[in-house]
Amino acid sequence: MIIASGAEALIDRADGVVVKQRVSKRYRLSEIDSRLRRERTRAEARIISAARRIGVPTPIIHDLEDFEIVMEYIDGKALRDEIDTGLSHETGRVVGLLHSGGIIHGDLTTSNIIYHREKIYLIDFGLAFFDTSTEARGVDIHVFFQTLRSGHEEAEEFASAFGEGYRAVFDDSCEVLSRVKEIARRGRYM
Repeated sequence: MIIASGAEALIDRADGVVVKQRVSKRYRLSEIDSRLRRERTRAEARIISAARRIGVPTPIIHDLEDFEIVMEYIDGKALRDEIDTGLSHETGRVVGLLHSGGIIHGDLTTSNIIYHREKIYLIDFGLAFFDTSTEARGVDIHVFFQTLRSGHEEAEEFASAFGEGYRAVFDDSCEVLSRVKEIARRGRYM
């Protein structure tokens, strides 16, 4: 049963697992398409595994093939439907751990964060990459704050709670959170 589809992949759920399959793009040359899909699939699996190793809750990967990742299905609620200040604080802690490990999620929205059994899980690492720059970390958090502002009246309260959680686990948090404000200002004048 297909539960989601995006620009690059179909997400299928069956027997307690999720299968993420990168779909072919007809506009690309066949060899280039295959290479890109294979590289992106392997990179995503590598980053999910790296995040788990540093304590970030992510789905467990069961199998990996050229264009497909078979992973644990997290049977929880999207953060967008469950968020409160406590969950936002915990999300800040989880993202702080992720950033401490030099990983940028790349699509940090409340739809890509699942609350399950008293834990925050990050999912969909299709745009993730390794980077330790303040700018990349700031953009990651800016995206999260933008999703808060677009869907929640208490966005500023949630952003503040997120910042507290982030500061609790990430040493360079003040620099990154300052950059988030700078990125927001730049966005207003573009």
